[in-house]
Amino acid sequence: MKILVVVDMQNDFVDGALGTKEAVGIVPAVAERIRSFDGRVLYTQDTHESDYMETQEGKKLPVPHCIRGTEGWELCPQIKALCNEVPIDKPAFGSVELGRMLKDYDNGEKVESVTFVGLCTDICVISNAMIVKAFLPETEIIVDAACCAGVTPESHRQALEAMKVCQIKVI
Repeated sequence: MKILVVVDMQNDFVDGALGTKEAVGIVPAVAERIRSFDGRVLYTQDTHESDYMETQEGKKLPVPHCIRGTEGWELCPQIKALCNEVPIDKPAFGSVELGRMLKDYDNGEKVESVTFVGLCTDICVISNAMIVKAFLPETEIIVDAACCAGVTPESHRQALEAMKVCQIKVI
């Protein structure tokens, strides 16, 4: 089984509170990757509650974003139109739930590869790729660089280099 994980392609990260031109720029490529992927597609959704500003993340990044139920929390329209799975709510950068889910899949039908696309390369993509690498150390973990964007172009490149060192294939 091949898995594609679409990380946090939400309005607030594309063109909202924490959006960037690079994030806007990858939306068509991510949509095409989803449409052409031969396997199962999973989605994560950064999810914060109304007390975000009181959380550790809120104190370190005082920009309310992806508050459950808001427009910014929703997947961006082009990606939402392709989503036929309930997204995995992710209250932190990385999702242990995603790791456990993929391990459960692997215990049934062997997971051949897990490919990551989405936002942000240097925070949530790298965090989730590393978690899945820990849960499935013998599974090929891939990051599609052209379908990811970071907080900055430089931090995107740094995250890709860090993942390569950790035996994650960057294409």
